[in-house]
Amino acid sequence: MAEILGPQRLGPLTPFVGEWEGNTGVDLSYHNEDDITGETSYYEKAWFKPIPQTKNGKQVLEGLNYGMTAWRHGEEAMEPFHDEVGFLLWDKARKQILRTVVFGRGIAIQAGSIAEPRDKVLHFNATPGDPSLGILQNPYLMERAQIMGFTSSFTFHDDGTMSYASDLVLRLAATGKDMHHTDRNTLHRVK
Repeated sequence: MAEILGPQRLGPLTPFVGEWEGNTGVDLSYHNEDDITGETSYYEKAWFKPIPQTKNGKQVLEGLNYGMTAWRHGEEAMEPFHDEVGFLLWDKARKQILRTVVFGRGIAIQAGSIAEPRDKVLHFNATPGDPSLGILQNPYLMERAQIMGFTSSFTFHDDGTMSYASDLVLRLAATGKDMHHTDRNTLHRVK
């Protein structure tokens, strides 16, 4: 990826701006119907749009709103199997990035970490019970697949692509064990 020169109001979030697609997604998850853990390959579309600067007293946040939607390969003309919306925020003074994300399953996560303005790898972490960087989920999911932790990272590559990896650690009621529900994909900018 060519170096972005000039002012970068969005700091480390600058490279996200635009519309993206990726066709190499892999989701590793527990398949309730079959009582097994398996992989699902997927196609994905994502968009990231700047929002107005937000001020919380002396705190100044720059950010993007975004959406990511994924379809199983072979089901692109059908309903997606994954949909999320959220915000990516940057607090320049604190060098902190935040990812506020809501999944259509009744899950809300506020994750974050530290980042410099031109970082090419961004990490977002959340822990249940943390009042600032925490996780909420609907009561049914809490009983069946309690989220024990969340990590995700986005990497911007020199060829102009962006890849991500995310990991939800779930305590499954069906097995009594913890499992890693992971997703990864590489996307290219289409607009």
